[in-house]
Parts: sequence; C-alpha cells; structure tokens
Amino acid sequence: MANLRVLIADDEPLARRGVRQLLAPHADLIVVGEARNGAETLGALDAIKPDLLFLDVQMPEMDGFAVIRARGVDRMPPLVFVTAHDQFAVQAFEAHALDYLVKPLKVERFEACLKRLRQRFTLLRAAELAAKLKGLLAAERAERQKRGMDRLIVPTSMGALVIPSREIDWIGADDYYACLHVGLKTYLLRESLTSLAARLDSSQFVRLHRGAIVRLDRITEVRASIGADVVVLRDGTHVPVSRRKRAMLDELLRRGS
Repeated sequence: MANLRVLIADDEPLARRGVRQLLAPHADLIVVGEARNGAETLGALDAIKPDLLFLDVQMPEMDGFAVIRARGVDRMPPLVFVTAHDQFAVQAFEAHALDYLVKPLKVERFEACLKRLRQRFTLLRAAELAAKLKGLLAAERAERQKRGMDRLIVPTSMGALVIPSREIDWIGADDYYACLHVGLKTYLLRESLTSLAARLDSSQFVRLHRGAIVRLDRITEVRASIGADVVVLRDGTHVPVSRRKRAMLDELLRRGS
C-alpha cells in the first residue's frame, strides 16, 4: 500500500504525542501535521490535504463533530475518532468514521485499528484505480468513435480480411449485409448500414439514403434529377441522394473544399 499522510487533531499535547509514538513504527503512515483545535484542524485540512485524520471528539470551542459539520461530510478525509469517552461511538460511526479509539490508547487496539485502515484503503485504492481505468477506456472509446474507425474486418473462408476505410469507395445495403465497394472488388459484411455509419468517420463518410454510404472524396459530381438527385463517383457509379440528405451533403462538400 502507498504511504498515507496523517493529520493529528487534539487539544492535548500528550495525546498528540501518543498518537505519533504509536504511528512511529509504521513507515507507511507519515504524520504531516498537527492541530490543537477545531479552527486549526479546518485550516490544516485545506492546506495539507491529508489522506487520514485522527480527530479528537472533545476540543475547546469547536469539537470534532463541529469540524465535520463546518467542512461537510463529503469533503472530510477518512478519519479515526479519538476521545476519552465512549458515549460518542454511535455518533462517530454516523459521521462515517473508519474507527473509534478511546483514551488512553492501547497498543493492541491501535494496531487493530491500523489493520482495519489498511484494508479499507486497499479497497479504496483498488476502486479508484478501477474507476480511472474505466474512465481512460471510456475516453479512448469516445475518441476512437469521434475519429471513426480506420479499418473494417471482413470474415472470409480463409480467415479475416482487413480493409482500410480510406480504400472504400462506397457501401451499399444488400439484404442483411453491407456490400463494401473497394475499387473493382466487393465484399460482404454482416452488419447494418446504421451500425457502420455510427462507426465510420463522419467527416469522411456520409449516408446518402437508407441504402448507401459514400466516401466524400470519391464524389466527383452531384446531379439534380426529377426523381432523386444522384452523386457520381470517380469510377462512374451513380448513387441516389434522398431529399432530406441533400442539404447535409452540400454542407459537407463545402467544408471539404
């Protein structure tokens, strides 16, 4: 487990020294500050940002619970309550304390507390790592979707064929399949055009109607027609354009010019 930075808050110097001495044998628990009252504790939490707080319940003017109320439970670091009285135990755990120690502190009880703390922090760090990894994967996936995939994998009798998206001229619907037109060759891929349109780079490919996706840089001409407008591709292929897609196509072509 990584080192934990500890703040000790207690109005009694001997009590603070006692916690320090009990922490001394544990190299992974580093005392980074002390506070003598509630106001100092609040200031130290902002300035030091400790990983763990040993907090005395009874301090003058502002006790431990007042510190929590002033800062807010959500902004408190994991904490252990320390007090000379055990009647605050229920309140301590309601305040989400990891443990509750009664003065005078006993070595065996303190060690048991540290064991519990380490287990908790191990779980917290694992959860944080999992959340970070999940975030990274989500960001990478979003970026990939934004860029669009740069290749399609087409299953064949010999295995799988990798087709770079830049080589695709256009894609037509063929029953339950998508027909990839790549130069003089065609390949069938069992995927809907809706799915492909979502995965392909929208700055490079445009869906002209429900049955066709065209790569923009393959378009050489857009012709008006009484029935439906058509685009003419480099190889002479004519692909119809639905009326509701025409304005979008014109905008994309203007952007690319």
